[in-house]
Amino acid sequence: MNSSHGIAETSPLRYAGIAGVLYLFIIVAGIFNEAFVLDKLIVSGDATATVNNIRASELLYRIGISGTIIMLACAVAVALIFYVLLRPVSRPLALLATSFNLVSISVDLVGKLSLFTVLLFSGDAAYLQSFEPDQLHALAYVSLRVHSVGYNISLVFFGINCLIWGYLIFKSGYFPKTLGILMVICGICYIANSFAWFLAPAIAGGLFPAILLPCLVAEASLCLWLMVKGVRLEQWKQRAGSS
Repeated sequence: MNSSHGIAETSPLRYAGIAGVLYLFIIVAGIFNEAFVLDKLIVSGDATATVNNIRASELLYRIGISGTIIMLACAVAVALIFYVLLRPVSRPLALLATSFNLVSISVDLVGKLSLFTVLLFSGDAAYLQSFEPDQLHALAYVSLRVHSVGYNISLVFFGINCLIWGYLIFKSGYFPKTLGILMVICGICYIANSFAWFLAPAIAGGLFPAILLPCLVAEASLCLWLMVKGVRLEQWKQRAGSS
């Protein structure tokens, strides 16, 4: 077999496997940071208790931030791999999905600056002596809220990305249609959750986290399929050849 033909034949499967592993890390890192770092340290409505928790578990807090930065780096790779896997269906739509995904990653990454700002406000640097402790605690807590705003904005763009992914997966013929349907539902849930948070925070509090459970099911299913099955190679080659 010609070596270049062999590479062309196996590349989609390799790409899918790599994307699946990276996607798994993204899911695990995201759950860890939300459930075992931020939810553990942040006391809703109590700035002083929150700052004291972060000071007492600063290493854990820094690990959470570092993990999310690595997670976002992995997300860039996943976005580009999905472009390669889905462009045989529609190159313009695959490019559009990648664009929305990269915007989502960029917004989320900028939001991580607010998490580092919390460490600055909770420190003991000389330039902070002009502030009262309660003022510093309030500023630190506001930084955490700013991070939440940025995260919810990023999910709007990622939700749109998921809608397009879902459509392309459904139409592909080399992914199960069920995965496409699940990803469309995932995108709708992300967008609905964010706009509920923007427009009606009281309602959003009642919807969360149940509204995001379909997202976990959809993304975990896609992740596992990529790792275990990849793509249906013959169908992918047919679509790639025809496009």
